[in-house]
Amino acid sequence: MALHPNSPVLVETDWLAANLDNGSLRVAEVDEDTAAYEVAHIPGAIAWHWKDDLRDSLRRDFLDTAGIQKLLQNSGVGPDTTVILYGGNNNWFAAYAYWYLKYQGLANVKLLNGGRKKWERENRPMTAEATKVAAAATPPKLAGPQVKIRSLRDEVLAKRGKAVFIDVRSPEEYRGELLAPPHLPQEQAQVPGHIPGAANIPWSKAADEDGSFKSAAELKELYAPTGAAEGKEIIAYCRIGERSSHTWFVLQEILGYTNVKNYDGSWTEYGSLVGVPVER
Repeated sequence: MALHPNSPVLVETDWLAANLDNGSLRVAEVDEDTAAYEVAHIPGAIAWHWKDDLRDSLRRDFLDTAGIQKLLQNSGVGPDTTVILYGGNNNWFAAYAYWYLKYQGLANVKLLNGGRKKWERENRPMTAEATKVAAAATPPKLAGPQVKIRSLRDEVLAKRGKAVFIDVRSPEEYRGELLAPPHLPQEQAQVPGHIPGAANIPWSKAADEDGSFKSAAELKELYAPTGAAEGKEIIAYCRIGERSSHTWFVLQEILGYTNVKNYDGSWTEYGSLVGVPVER
């Protein structure tokens, strides 16, 4: 399998192009909507909507272990299937799905380096034909919640000033000038700003122009000023947890730091809490 030299869970586009007919793979495009998928997608890929398919319909949380296992089985993912995820121009939601599947203990999952952006730039095959898959006879094995990679509100409040916090949003969001990326409604969090002491390293700085990840040496240099290093506890956050999943992937799956958590409640939650400290 053609992998990134520093990560066994990052698949390169040339390898996937040569293995589209491999029956042991299930390729899934994950994004904030399925419009681009409906126009064209990687042949054989299925579509997962980050919210409609991966999140609980009532609570602000993900599907539980049984729910995600059912989704995987209905998507044709069995015990011996490797799931390969990719997303739109930024791979945010593919990284989000990757982090969540790892949280639920799925072993056989990988991310396509560069995602849809790199695939399209290389003029690789695309199709508008809907992908039909049969449910797997046996569901994949899930180890259950891996709490060591997820940070919840109480832990975030307790770890301020102790852990390395990395805010991966845009500088404008970090400074409190925006509540969300410019193309989205400026809503959800009640106040703007950032968690006190958090360093601002926008997620996009970890990617090259084609959407693929920078080299491990470049990435290590990028995050060094934050104090991020092996042995340090690191918590990444953004607005809803998708961009910070991309940064979590860099820190844990490429750089190999073993104590990295994603705070998926992120600023939407923290910026609406009563009485917590905020910096701008």
